[in-house]
Amino acid sequence: MTKILPVRLAALALLAPLAACAVGPDYRSPSAATLKVPEAFPSQPADAPAAADLSTWWRNFDDPVLSGLVGRALANNLDVATAGARLAQARANLRAAQGAQLPTAAVSGSISRSVGRDSNSFVDPSNGVVISSGGDTTVFQGTANVAWEADVFGRLRRGVEAARATLEQAGENLHFAQLSVAAEVGSSYLDARQAQQRLIIARNNLASQDETVQIVGWRVQAGLVSSLDLEQARQLRAQTAAGVGTQESAYTNAINRLAVLIGEAPGAVNTLMADNAPIPVPGDAAPAAIPADTIERRPDVRAAERGLAAEVARIGVATADLYPALRLTGSFTGSGTTLSDAASQAFGNLVGAISAPIFQGGQIRARINAQRAVADTAFATYRSTVLTAIEEVDDAYAALAASEKRETALAQADEAARNATLYARSQYRAGLIDFQSLLESERSLLSSQDGRATARADRARAYVQLYRALGGGWQSAPAPAPAGPYIVTPLIETAQ
Repeated sequence: MTKILPVRLAALALLAPLAACAVGPDYRSPSAATLKVPEAFPSQPADAPAAADLSTWWRNFDDPVLSGLVGRALANNLDVATAGARLAQARANLRAAQGAQLPTAAVSGSISRSVGRDSNSFVDPSNGVVISSGGDTTVFQGTANVAWEADVFGRLRRGVEAARATLEQAGENLHFAQLSVAAEVGSSYLDARQAQQRLIIARNNLASQDETVQIVGWRVQAGLVSSLDLEQARQLRAQTAAGVGTQESAYTNAINRLAVLIGEAPGAVNTLMADNAPIPVPGDAAPAAIPADTIERRPDVRAAERGLAAEVARIGVATADLYPALRLTGSFTGSGTTLSDAASQAFGNLVGAISAPIFQGGQIRARINAQRAVADTAFATYRSTVLTAIEEVDDAYAALAASEKRETALAQADEAARNATLYARSQYRAGLIDFQSLLESERSLLSSQDGRATARADRARAYVQLYRALGGGWQSAPAPAPAGPYIVTPLIETAQ
């Protein structure tokens, strides 16, 4: 039997050329024309400079606190850790799919020992080994089982193709998580600084309004004005005080969000953010970009494309069920009173089995059509992701331009409101104007100062939105930790 084995193995080698084909469609990445990618962004400034290095865009804000928070978030954020774990899972799935193409083997063995009582001998009927019972006898027995599927029509290869595309998709999803976390840290940081500035504005106006209430009170006591002026002054002061509470809540929400983004509990960044600081804005103009380059740089777009590739490969996996499958199995057994006897007297068999579908009630065709529909869905998702990416970039350019104009206009309004309030207070003390004019000027001052701070924060956030939309922020991120502390590695591991 053992002499026949090489002949059978040689015959199996002749089947290898048959494994050169793989059923199902071959994937081709859709072109920019198919995806309807425009040549330029409509809202991009005509004089925008060449695209800058976006990998560490937060450094453009020249704010060490912001840079430190982004670095901590990229290293410790839990969404990033989740995406990293999914990447490790996809990598393991690819290895499993590749392993399915290889033969599998399993061995088992046993050792038995008998103690003899007489000098009689007998023949073991299972294997023909002569065993003497005149003394102690040891019998060694071993069995080996092997199996292999000849991937004639490429079912396994298509599975590997799908697993590899899924792995690449998981990698892009990790990059997108890193990109999104960096942008969210930037936005939350700007929210916190905006709340701080609005608190300063509200408290300064509250102090001025306290002075106004005192002045009006004196004039009421002197009989120069009615109590109506005093009540209106108190009303404005109370409204401003209510705004202080609102901004304190907004500031707390922002710094708590920052703590969670860096993987810490609320309160972790309170000390770091305690000192008031202005709202940072990059000094450089918005960089130029080309739509085709942007969609190639954005991880979410590349992840959608890899998802499409995986679903197309799975069409081949489903199609292979229409064709015969060749599986080879073998079993080899040997036994003897010594290890050499067990090996020399081994015998076995090798069996090739072919299975082919005859009647499945249309189930296979249904699965193929269902997978084609899944691939169509993935293509629509890919196109939608591309168009959404282009939309986000153009919206960011438009938002940045609008916020710059708004901040410029509100800066002029703020200056005028400051001057008007000074004149109104002076004239009211002199009795030249009524209190209603002073009241309106103080309201206008608070509104213009608050609006100016909001416009500056909006401009800074528009930069963050643009950097994110252009696909920057993940390139310099560290790799996530491979496993959590709850996993205890055993002393001995066996790879299967």
